Amino acid sequence: MVSPAFILLAGSQVILIASITLLVVPLPAIQRELGLDPAGLALLSSAYGLSFSGLLLLGGRLSDLYGHRRAFLTGVAVFGAASVAAALAPGQLVLLLARFAQGAAAALTAPAAMALVRQVVPDQRLPRAMAVWGTLSVTGATAGSLLSGVIAALVSWRWAFAIPITASAVVLAAARRLPDRAPGQAPRLDLPGAVLATAGMVALSVGLLYSAPIVTVAGGLLLVAFAAVESRAAEPLLPLRFLASPRRSAALLAVLVTAAASATTTFFLTLWLQQVRGLTPLQTSAAFAPYLLVLAMGPVSGRLVGRLGARAVTMCGLGLGAASMGLLSLIEPDTPYAGAVLAGLLLFPVASGLALSGATVAALDGVPARQAGLGAGLVNTAMEVGPTVGLAALAALAAARTGPHRDPAAVTHGYGFALAATALLFILTAALTGVAGRNPRNENTHNREVRHEVRR
Repeated sequence: MVSPAFILLAGSQVILIASITLLVVPLPAIQRELGLDPAGLALLSSAYGLSFSGLLLLGGRLSDLYGHRRAFLTGVAVFGAASVAAALAPGQLVLLLARFAQGAAAALTAPAAMALVRQVVPDQRLPRAMAVWGTLSVTGATAGSLLSGVIAALVSWRWAFAIPITASAVVLAAARRLPDRAPGQAPRLDLPGAVLATAGMVALSVGLLYSAPIVTVAGGLLLVAFAAVESRAAEPLLPLRFLASPRRSAALLAVLVTAAASATTTFFLTLWLQQVRGLTPLQTSAAFAPYLLVLAMGPVSGRLVGRLGARAVTMCGLGLGAASMGLLSLIEPDTPYAGAVLAGLLLFPVASGLALSGATVAALDGVPARQAGLGAGLVNTAMEVGPTVGLAALAALAAARTGPHRDPAAVTHGYGFALAATALLFILTAALTGVAGRNPRNENTHNREVRHEVRR
């Protein structure tokens, strides 16, 4: 039986991710109402994701230090307040700041919610619960895209923020269902690591999003400095041994690639359906209805992980993801929806559900309870960096393929080329996942070393 506390936490995760895509379909309407230029529209579109991905490691660490329940409820309260500000925003600046604040609050809430799952779910049911958790991000992204189109068509895009506002109020009212365990260690924070990680992630994302090589290089250098600081810190924000596990690193890569594919597919097909095929925002939202299949993938993936193992389920999902991207890469300016497009959209939620479920279980395997927030922060970071970095890289590929011509045929061929590249990326990640899981004895030794280091 699923506990009410797990439902509360899972619902919160869905809303956090749905809030990222709540503004995707109504972006043209927002641009007209607020008078945004293309650069301002791009910044508004990415603001939530930038602060979310950049602060997740810090949010996970704060959750471990000060208590998962306290961090979760604090994040939910700030998230709700920022959502109110976004709904009432009189202009671009307030809306932009509100979206940044939403992302920062989500960065505290998401890892705390995942860590709390370990306290509300019995150990024997935890792998299945984590497998279900892996599908929640795709569920949220799908829900946000579908609901935003409907709301924008019926009333105003501002009403989309009623969803996170209401959800925040419900969670705060039901907080008594969540366990309240004191943190197991004295609050100490690796401030240099936190600053370098946040600045590096944000700079790297901004550089890739806006094709600014200097900013991209600066972000990379900051992350190199972060790794150097962490290797010497007494209590690092991110113990580098966490990433020394080939199985965990491959799982995090699978999360990143799948999340990148989800965002890229939604972005390219939204533009193709509206600008090339001439669909309305409401029709575009309806076109993504097949993604609702992901709702059934949580329980299915949980059972498959228990029977086949996390690696096999992850590889199966990645293989199906490659097939889905291959189908979608066949689009032409006159391609009908009922064909390769529909088949690809039906296949992708199955693929992403399997890949994210298996990879989430594998990434968190062997993580000590006292560092559950850190492990959750890593998984969520991969989930959020994927769309930012992946979309920026694949959009650049599409633009290079399109060239100077902006006619429908050239634009469509650019999208198809980028989707084909995504299929290849899925295949390579599946191969790496298979190789990384071949030495379970070494992996078990690594997990024991991690637990020993934490106890020490």
